[in-house]
Amino acid sequence: MSTIGFVGLGVMGAPMARHLVTAGHDVTGFDVHTPAVDAFAADGGAPATSVADAVRGADVVITMLPNHPQVEEVAAQVLPAVPPGTLFADMSSIRPETSVRLAAEGAATGVRVIDAPVSGGQTGARQATLSIMVGGDEVAFAAARPVLEVLGTPRHVGGAGAGQVVKAANQLVVAGIYALVSEAIVLLEGSDVGAKTGLDVLAGGLAASRILDLKRESMLAREFTPGFRIDLHHKDMAIALDAARDAGVALPVTGLVAQLVAAARAMGHGSLDHSALLKVTETLSGREA
Repeated sequence: MSTIGFVGLGVMGAPMARHLVTAGHDVTGFDVHTPAVDAFAADGGAPATSVADAVRGADVVITMLPNHPQVEEVAAQVLPAVPPGTLFADMSSIRPETSVRLAAEGAATGVRVIDAPVSGGQTGARQATLSIMVGGDEVAFAAARPVLEVLGTPRHVGGAGAGQVVKAANQLVVAGIYALVSEAIVLLEGSDVGAKTGLDVLAGGLAASRILDLKRESMLAREFTPGFRIDLHHKDMAIALDAARDAGVALPVTGLVAQLVAAARAMGHGSLDHSALLKVTETLSGREA
């Protein structure tokens, strides 16, 4: 069993940290929101009052934070504080270039840094079924694997930053499918065709997807309780476009879908689930529910 310092006990991080406790690891958790730390302690974790407190004595450090500024701020406290050989797994979704830089900074002090963003949303975090995309040294991945397997299915996808690139690709596909499912619903309903029956048929054919499997009923019911918020997907679409710019490739459909996600935020839907892209399509069609 590992001694783990876990920083970031939010919607995703809290259930992930709890799974590690349940698996028998010695986990100390910290979050800037004290109630989150208190809730983690109530679930059997060890509470910390600071980042330094959380990582003291840890052989594994995990961060699950909103964006690269928070990751950079925490990493600046972690890297000087932990001894050589410590494994630092950043499971946040951030810019690939930040992950590459943190891996280089860690290597300079002997800290093994990997980027390990996840897909699966709040449901995947709660059910420990996350898809985990790991970039970094293969030996470091092998060392991290027993811990990561408690949280889902880890897959090594390349060197430092590769996990973030794969996550960006994941997010552009997810947003694109949400946009198209939204258009399918609006088309079916606007044509007076049973949308539920239509989507059931789509889910059994070549158009089948996990999104149709998991979200078609809630989208038809206009239930947008967040499993993954529009605000966060907006951030991820910006990461995807930045990665495309760095790679010198064109992603025209991604650019359009990113604008739809941005429109959802501008309409005040940022706190809703990303399936609320349906509301944007309805508004453009003059068919607000």
